Amino acid sequence: MKRRGRPVGSLVRQNIVEILTVVGKAYGYELHKWYCELFAPCTREVVYYHLRTGSKIGEFEVDEVKHVEGNFSWGSHADKIYYKLGPKASPKSSVVVKQWVESRKK
Repeated sequence: MKRRGRPVGSLVRQNIVEILTVVGKAYGYELHKWYCELFAPCTREVVYYHLRTGSKIGEFEVDEVKHVEGNFSWGSHADKIYYKLGPKASPKSSVVVKQWVESRKK
């Protein structure tokens, strides 16, 4: 019998899982930049939304929070939340992401 309701999975969240599989850990803005280079462009809010949602369902975990001082447009500090893969993440080993990381290393 088919399950009712909206499916839990998301293509954007799965693509973020693929990126984190290769790079290990990253913060939201960094993930957004890489996502736009690799896949169809999207807004930062979409990436942040999927990071929050993925954290709630166990696909991502908060690795660390760095408090960075600087001269930002919104104030004198920023909190960078680093994410890593959680226990419920199911990476599919994307060839596109692996090739992209290899090309950046050169």
